[in-house]
Amino acid sequence: MTNNNQTALTKGAKHIRWYIFLPPWLLVVLLLVLNLINFDVFMKVVNGANGWILANFSWLFNSTAFICVVVVLITFCSPFGRVRIGGSKAKPLMNYSNLTWIVLCTIMAAGILLWAAAEPMYHIYGPPKNVTEGPNSPAAIAWAIETILLEWTFTPMAIYSVPAILFAFVFYNMRKEYSIGSMFYPVLGERVTKTIMPVVDCVCLYALVAGMAASLGSGILLLAGGAESVFGIKSQSSSWAVAALLIVIAFVISAISGLMKGIRILSLLNSRFYLLMVLYIFLFGPTAYLMNFMVESVGLYLNDFFKISLWTSTAAGDHWSEWWPTFYWCNWMAWMPVTAVFLGRLTRGYTVRESLVAIFFVPAIFSIVWLALFSGTSINFDLNGLGINEARVNSGAEGSTYAIFRKLPFSMVTIPFFLLIVFISFVTAADSNTNAMSGLCSSGLSVTDQESPTSLKIVWGMTIGGLSLIMLNASGIDGLKMASNLGGFPNVFFLVLMCAALLKIVKNPSRYDLFKEDYDQYGRPIPSERSAPEFQDTQPLKHRLRKILLGT
Repeated sequence: MTNNNQTALTKGAKHIRWYIFLPPWLLVVLLLVLNLINFDVFMKVVNGANGWILANFSWLFNSTAFICVVVVLITFCSPFGRVRIGGSKAKPLMNYSNLTWIVLCTIMAAGILLWAAAEPMYHIYGPPKNVTEGPNSPAAIAWAIETILLEWTFTPMAIYSVPAILFAFVFYNMRKEYSIGSMFYPVLGERVTKTIMPVVDCVCLYALVAGMAASLGSGILLLAGGAESVFGIKSQSSSWAVAALLIVIAFVISAISGLMKGIRILSLLNSRFYLLMVLYIFLFGPTAYLMNFMVESVGLYLNDFFKISLWTSTAAGDHWSEWWPTFYWCNWMAWMPVTAVFLGRLTRGYTVRESLVAIFFVPAIFSIVWLALFSGTSINFDLNGLGINEARVNSGAEGSTYAIFRKLPFSMVTIPFFLLIVFISFVTAADSNTNAMSGLCSSGLSVTDQESPTSLKIVWGMTIGGLSLIMLNASGIDGLKMASNLGGFPNVFFLVLMCAALLKIVKNPSRYDLFKEDYDQYGRPIPSERSAPEFQDTQPLKHRLRKILLGT
């Protein structure tokens, strides 16, 4: 192993990389100042930029998202799937169930909890022109089913999986720097990659900070709406501030506590809550309808997968695709690089194939079940005159979710329980991304020590919370959502390079892997047994929670 490749392996003093931290942080502050000074001008500029990007590059977003699915499937089926991240003797950070639940909670966050019930209403009552039967028709319902499954299942998971597997291999097997830009080594070479690495990290950090603030805003509104629904506390500035403070304190404390004590415990707890909520909707919702809905939904989605993946609504000329699936791809790609760094970090000790099951297949299948239950209940209730769409119109997207709970038994228990799920989901996702962001702003991280300085986690947590709260009070989160999506524009080009880099590695992994002993004389990966994880906690969940809360 050369000295140049020891960077990611050896321990060293940890320092803040100011040239990585300051540019995106100052850009976010500037964004906030412009918003407060003249919101109309700010929105005009941001909307204009978003409109131009979506109008001119929808083809690139849609095709890149589709290519990611193809690349993931090629990677999974190839001999590269047998390669163990970190080498054949690498120990996993945690057991496989912990890995799976952390990935699921990180990716789902609060987004799917908010939109599962609301988004079908948007599509049914406002379908594109190619749905010739018009709004609230069987064709509009079928279109809504296909669209929401496209936006929330295999394609977004592929957008995360490509860079996650690539980063894991580059960091653990090639021993390159803890940086998003490191993923370009296989396609751009040493000199070019080292030159652009700081710029890549800065762009991706900005996109994620704005995206997390917008997502936190959605979580705040969901929590405040639930508090109003249950306790009659009006959803306004004061309740938003309380919700924001609780979330920020929770995810900063969790981030400071480290991977094993924070994210792992929260995701394990939330996994139980997810399963209980799925069981509740299944038992007390329109069960027969939901089972039929799930089967039909998957059939429609798979049958039209190629068509809807590459559809840009150009023929109809109504730009509908730009503001739904393409807008989602832009948003997913804004989050993609930093989130992928965190996900890739978790896969040490597992094979590429095992990692893809955890990052690609399990979250996508779980999302199908969650969407089938919540979207199916939303559609069924609205078709039976229970006013789900009316609640959305009157109370916003979160209104659809709470309208469903109010029509089901035990709503005074299930709504607070759902609020707890929302809270923990966002805390888990924010914790993981805060860890990754802080790591990118730090020097001295290694394969054996990946915890970044506490000060960085606190600063990023306070910045995200403050930005989100001020934007909510000043102008809502629409401007911030638009601004975060601007980050998806450069990231789509990054993702194209990442797909190319991963395919090069898949073709000949032994060329790049420093663990030459893990390959036979023909360069084919030698199967290896998984080592026992570094961390094995056999205590009951309640004991582990007590230890975290008491700091023991």
